[in-house]
Amino acid sequence: MRLSARGSPCTGDPLRCLQQEYSQNLPTASIIICFHNEAWSTLLRTVNSVMDTAPKKFLKEIILVDDLSDQGHLKAALSEYISKLDGVKLIRSNKRLGVIGGRMLGAARAIGDVLIFMDSHCECHNGWLEPLLDRIANDRTRIVSPVIDVIDWKTFQYYHSVDLQRGVFNWNLDFHWEPIPEYEQKWRKSPTSPIQSPVVSGGVLGINRNYFQNIGAYDPAMVMWGTENVELSLRVWLCGGSLEVVPCSRVGHVYRNHLYSLPDEEIVVKNKIRVAEVWLDSFKEIFYMRDTPAYLLRKTEVPDCMERMQLRKRLSCKNFHWFLTNVYPELSMPEDKSRHSGVARQRFLLHNIGTGYCAGYQTKWSTGGHPVALAPCSGNGNQHFEYNSFKEIQFGAIVKFCIDVTNEQIILQNCHIGNKMESEQQWDMQKSGEIIHVSTGKCIEAIKNGTSKDLFLRPCNKYTTQQLWRLETVTVMNKR
Repeated sequence: MRLSARGSPCTGDPLRCLQQEYSQNLPTASIIICFHNEAWSTLLRTVNSVMDTAPKKFLKEIILVDDLSDQGHLKAALSEYISKLDGVKLIRSNKRLGVIGGRMLGAARAIGDVLIFMDSHCECHNGWLEPLLDRIANDRTRIVSPVIDVIDWKTFQYYHSVDLQRGVFNWNLDFHWEPIPEYEQKWRKSPTSPIQSPVVSGGVLGINRNYFQNIGAYDPAMVMWGTENVELSLRVWLCGGSLEVVPCSRVGHVYRNHLYSLPDEEIVVKNKIRVAEVWLDSFKEIFYMRDTPAYLLRKTEVPDCMERMQLRKRLSCKNFHWFLTNVYPELSMPEDKSRHSGVARQRFLLHNIGTGYCAGYQTKWSTGGHPVALAPCSGNGNQHFEYNSFKEIQFGAIVKFCIDVTNEQIILQNCHIGNKMESEQQWDMQKSGEIIHVSTGKCIEAIKNGTSKDLFLRPCNKYTTQQLWRLETVTVMNKR
């Protein structure tokens, strides 16, 4: 059974987009679709919607990359189905590659002039391909993206994006959408004019095949998926290219509560670290202040970025300050931009493995000197802490309390950065779970004495679970 796309949604400014005329000599496209255990109907809707809407003279091939799927319907049945489709190739990987590796495998086999990377849960409509090819034909150093409409993953209802947006990122290197700034609106000549975008979405993007390889493809040391679109976007901008969202091209994308399966969340953090180390220059300190897991991991694992740094030099790329000035000036510099005044915005619960309790403080405290409160984990604000790049463990929102020591008992004291006693408030949080006092080398241990539960410094013992702590992320909305 053939699964076809539904009727086309409104595209950009519908009348003006329909009036656009494109050269009959546009470059050809290779559509590269990676998948891992994708639903049969969703995958085939993606493939068939491409075949139904892309003009045959411009569609060189569709390349499906099976990233080691283990679902039965994606084995022989898929091979048989694809064998009957003209111009569709199926490549099967014998190991997990993730989106990054899968796309690079597909790109290596592609023969079209332009690579269109597309997620396996999309829906294309008439007129989506030509505007993308036209922009690349006019400038091979452009990466282009359609407007991404939302398809509900439960109901498959199609939601047409009304307001045009551009892709951006925050200091945690997390991608998000934001409205087009006023100066960009003024620069555009018409509603069909492209939108310059600091970052493109990773869901659907187009790039000249030779340019993609010449500029370094995807970073091969970034694995699975996560932040690859930010890395590629930064590299293109800094190394002489540009990024655009093309309003007359629209593609629907299924947004799910679980994306491409990821075996280890730490992979995303490692990918972010590579981006920071290669492209952010001295501004990477702001990233580490904002992303505590990255800061902790960077202390124990230093990535080898030599090859990408050499690529950056060979391509004569600009520095990140240029990007902030010319491409994304709206990425505001945080108040705590210096290393020693920075506080990570990500907050966590400090969960003791041995007792099952969480550290915290009592909200009625206005001064320090009190023992750390160890209580059942509630997730309330009095148990939220931040670990900054000065190695302080801070509790509190208005009044800041730092974990300190008196007579080997762990207390919360008013933070005293710059004071000669500051080393008493510095802690090394180990990936293995220990929290080590910098000045003594001892570990924080939870000790139960009757009904009381207190924290003390004790010689480190990796076999004592009362010395092991787990960081649990807390989502906190910043007030603006």
